[in-house]
Amino acid sequence: MSDDFDGGFPDGTRPRSDDMDAPLRGDVVEFHVAGSADPARTLTELRSYWDSLRKGRAVPDRADVEPKGIRRALDYAFILERIAPGAARFRLAGRHLIDVMGMEVRGMPVCSLLNPGSRGRLSDVLETVFKGPQIAEVTLRSEAGYGRPPLTGRMLFLPLKSDLGDVTRALGCLVTDGQIGRGPRRFDLTRDAVFPVIEGAQPLSPRPGGLADDPAPWRPPVLARAVRQPLRGDETPEERRARFRIVVERRDN
Repeated sequence: MSDDFDGGFPDGTRPRSDDMDAPLRGDVVEFHVAGSADPARTLTELRSYWDSLRKGRAVPDRADVEPKGIRRALDYAFILERIAPGAARFRLAGRHLIDVMGMEVRGMPVCSLLNPGSRGRLSDVLETVFKGPQIAEVTLRSEAGYGRPPLTGRMLFLPLKSDLGDVTRALGCLVTDGQIGRGPRRFDLTRDAVFPVIEGAQPLSPRPGGLADDPAPWRPPVLARAVRQPLRGDETPEERRARFRIVVERRDN
């Protein structure tokens, strides 16, 4: 699946279900799925498809992803491109994301889906997807407003290798539960979880600035000082030198 495709035809019509295997063009997935998708089922199907592409590898290639492999999740799926530490933009986006935002999202940063207070945390989580590499899932909530009923959602991020072999792409999906109402809808991040791509491995915990572990506490250097014992008046110079010793003083934080 190339990064340039579209589900529509020149006359503006969209393909029927039996046209889904046809070559795709443009930039936006235009398939519509009737009714609301079950978030858990959609995320599970997409992750299973990603697992099937690995074939013994830790991370599959971007070029391995084909639309026909994710038919039921296609409307909710997207492809991300890492553009800076903790930052990624949409290369491809399903129709559901366009409906949620009320606009074309191709080229937009993924953090544009979130309210400003949650963007930093999403950035930290997203960086671990590429840096780990590892899998991440986040839970979202959009508060009610005028013309906007309460809306919840779940997002999944699955790492992919680019044509250069580096992990700078991600396959993902956004599935919401509730009426979208007036767009754009923006969300607060209410929960996140990360998972290793290799079972049993230790996942990389998201940290501000991309640090996986807390820095070691600073300790002052060990100080050394010379200590002399009281002198006796009958000591010779050689005896005095023999009594000279070094005492190491340690300080604990």
